[in-house]
Amino acid sequence: MILSTVISQLCEGMVTSIEIFLLTLLFSIPLGLLIAGGRMSSFKPLQWLMKVYISIMRGTPLMLQLIVVFFGPYYIFGMTLSPDYRMIAVIIAFSINYAAYFAEIFRGGIESIPRGQYEAAQVLGYNKLETFFIIILPQVIKVVLPSITNEVITLVKDTSLSFVIAIPEMFTVAKQIAAADASISALLVAGVFYYVFNVIVAFIMERFENKLSYYD
Repeated sequence: MILSTVISQLCEGMVTSIEIFLLTLLFSIPLGLLIAGGRMSSFKPLQWLMKVYISIMRGTPLMLQLIVVFFGPYYIFGMTLSPDYRMIAVIIAFSINYAAYFAEIFRGGIESIPRGQYEAAQVLGYNKLETFFIIILPQVIKVVLPSITNEVITLVKDTSLSFVIAIPEMFTVAKQIAAADASISALLVAGVFYYVFNVIVAFIMERFENKLSYYD
């Protein structure tokens, strides 16, 4: 099969991979921030619940989580699921998995801010919510951005795991073409796509880091 035909067949899978990537970030980053808040809460039951959640999400394979989210509603609750749920299950599994990693990154960033920042904000008349979003969070973002970049780059490659519940993302389509043609050309094209995608993501994140740098 000629290269142009391979690329055209891979385009639909490419769009699916990008969709998984963007939707996962959209949901997992805010969720991670909420989980980090729960993890740092003075309310012990909530704190321990978040610790257990993070431990499970980070301690079990994402592939297993995809299978549980997709098949769980049927086998546990006997629910009949629509065909659209396949993609929804991917977004749910990716989001709750990455939220656990982002939560620990945010927690580390928040705890790195000196206590004096909170005391100064209190003296200036800020309440706790204003202190966090106006003073603390902008500083936390600067601290955690390199770690978030690493997770985002990992996410680009992890989108290929959605093959486990038969989502036709880039890698799945490439494997199907390679099997049909007895050729690895489609897999090589897919590899180039993942590499270019990661280079673009790294470039964008680096620009963000430079914009937020204290030294520029």
